[in-house]
Amino acid sequence: MSGPEPAPSRIDIRAYACPMTWVKTRIALERLAEGERLEVWLRAGEPLESVPRSAEEDGHRVLAVEPLPGAGDGAFRLVLEKRRPADAPVLP
Repeated sequence: MSGPEPAPSRIDIRAYACPMTWVKTRIALERLAEGERLEVWLRAGEPLESVPRSAEEDGHRVLAVEPLPGAGDGAFRLVLEKRRPADAPVLP
């Protein structure tokens, strides 16, 4: 029997503008192991468009994009799952 799923790591990048939104997200993803999840709090507009797209282009999975509860209009919650890049070598 497995326990509850661990809470994802979380970053709040609502104070940043592009391209720093992706830079901060990418650094956070690099710190995770393959299969771990990252919750990203971001603003609507360019960050909401570019961060999920950039994550997918890097081979990660977008699991959720939804309004951030209790944060008012324009704030979103993005959940990413880290994946090994397609061009990365598989180590034994």
